Amino acid sequence: MDPLKEKLQLLPDQPGCYLMKNKQGGIIYVGKAKVLRNRVRSYFTGSHDKKTQRLVSEIRDFEYIVTSSDLEALVLEQNLIKKHEPRYNILLKDDKSYPFLKITKEEHPRLITTRKVKKDGAKYFGPYPNASAANQTKKLLDRLYPLRKCRTMPDRVCLYYHIGQCLAPCEFTVTQDQNQQMIKEITRFLNGGHQEIKQNIEAKMYAASEEMDFERAKEFRDQIKHIEAVMEKQKMTLTEQTNRDVFGYYVDNGWMCVQVFFVRQGKLIERDVSMFPVYQDPVDDFYTFLGQFYLEEHHKPPKELFIPQEPDAQVVEEFLQIKAVQPKRGQKKELVELAVKNAKMALREKFQLIERDEKQTVVAVEKLGQAMHIDTPHRIEAFDNSNIMGVDPVSAMVSFLDGRPDKKNYRKYKVRSVQGPDDYESMREVVRRRYSRLLKDEEPLPDLIVIDGGKGQISAAQEVVEHELGLAIPVCGLAKDDRHRTSQLMMGDPPVAIELSRTSEEFYLLQRIQDEVHRFAISFHRNVRKKSMFTSVLDDIEGIGEKRKRMLLKEFGSLKRLKEASVEEIERVGIPQPVARSLRDRLQEDTAK
Repeated sequence: MDPLKEKLQLLPDQPGCYLMKNKQGGIIYVGKAKVLRNRVRSYFTGSHDKKTQRLVSEIRDFEYIVTSSDLEALVLEQNLIKKHEPRYNILLKDDKSYPFLKITKEEHPRLITTRKVKKDGAKYFGPYPNASAANQTKKLLDRLYPLRKCRTMPDRVCLYYHIGQCLAPCEFTVTQDQNQQMIKEITRFLNGGHQEIKQNIEAKMYAASEEMDFERAKEFRDQIKHIEAVMEKQKMTLTEQTNRDVFGYYVDNGWMCVQVFFVRQGKLIERDVSMFPVYQDPVDDFYTFLGQFYLEEHHKPPKELFIPQEPDAQVVEEFLQIKAVQPKRGQKKELVELAVKNAKMALREKFQLIERDEKQTVVAVEKLGQAMHIDTPHRIEAFDNSNIMGVDPVSAMVSFLDGRPDKKNYRKYKVRSVQGPDDYESMREVVRRRYSRLLKDEEPLPDLIVIDGGKGQISAAQEVVEHELGLAIPVCGLAKDDRHRTSQLMMGDPPVAIELSRTSEEFYLLQRIQDEVHRFAISFHRNVRKKSMFTSVLDDIEGIGEKRKRMLLKEFGSLKRLKEASVEEIERVGIPQPVARSLRDRLQEDTAK
């Protein structure tokens, strides 16, 4: 009997979490269930849409953890997703975050903009529609309330003191009462008291105009415009001043779209749109979304949430520790319905784009695997070497996950053991270093290795992967034509060409991979050469060691700019005058040759 089917028979009728694994034992999906037996079995019975079929086709094993309640399972699911980052789950780590204004909790507080909300005792205001809105508000408040500006306390007054935007606690006594009064005023301003401030500025503007001080009057007018643009511009107004987030979601064709309206001081200031595939009950996926939306510190929780009727408000409140409301009538209900309507429209508009994107990525990966007669290569890693006549040899590796660049797993390598232009040995070294490290750290291995090169480079990589490391990872190569374009996919031992249509999506995918790894390798090699050329000129100058080399490189960036610099400019970096003169003389000698 199939071991997987045996395990399915043993599933308990209790709540808990389940972890789906692929052939390498990697966790590819984490889910929760009120009844584990029913939920897990449902993946292996009946018909599914294409994306769920894709998930099920990768499952080779699973684990489960029984919990005492559905809520406990929901909390555990969040922790497991955070720990394992399964690629089939909803992952919002790269999602945009909105700017906030923050009054720091320090002896002499500062007003700053930030995108991270932490439990550090500071006061946070927002989110703001965009960085410009937050910065404009901060700029206005800086003019009105002279809190400390410098991150570290200087030993003398700076420009902000002279233009009236700082009380200079670095040199003068600033009492806690003064700081607290300014914080109180800023808090009142940001919590809706800007109308009074605006009226005061209007009075000053008219007074300046009466005194014929039109430049000052213009400055006051500009401040009023900033207030109107930032604090009063709105798309919708509620009579209540409570800060709340309004959620609406819509599910169709196995995809969910969630729309979030941010309502601050009764004004709808911005919205967030998220779309992702669903693999379990839509309400459970909505709970998962809420957990990652707030618990990962992407967004500062408001006073309350408005949610649709389908989720359980009590579960949401206990899970997030935020008041959850399901409006039954009036403007509040209309606001939730508007979020749902927007989600429905956004999802339908995106289906065509999603289908096109899948054809270029996931479907292309599947077809590539079929053409090569291997399992679908969900993770592809590609290598390329770069050097000029064997000088400063480097290699680079790029990673693609389901046909998309996975840039956090890109790697750069300086070739250590090779002298001169030896592409084969360079390839052996970097492939050995890459997969020895993955084995040592017990990290997931790729499904396919792509070498930018012909038969020699392929054979060199195969020798390391198969014979030295004993790995069963397919290795292929991409040869180029006379115009340096992708022309042929080669695989096997000895390598032979695999026929691919040049108009197929899988061929275009290989082109994108080859272009990306080549770009990454060339870019890395240029940086290495630039630093090498820069520092080699400095090696013979007495008084310039590694620290001063780094200082010069950071300041001038290139040999060309350093040659154009005067002795005084070199001195300003922190180089003593005699050393700066010696360096300048040496550079002039090189230029004259």
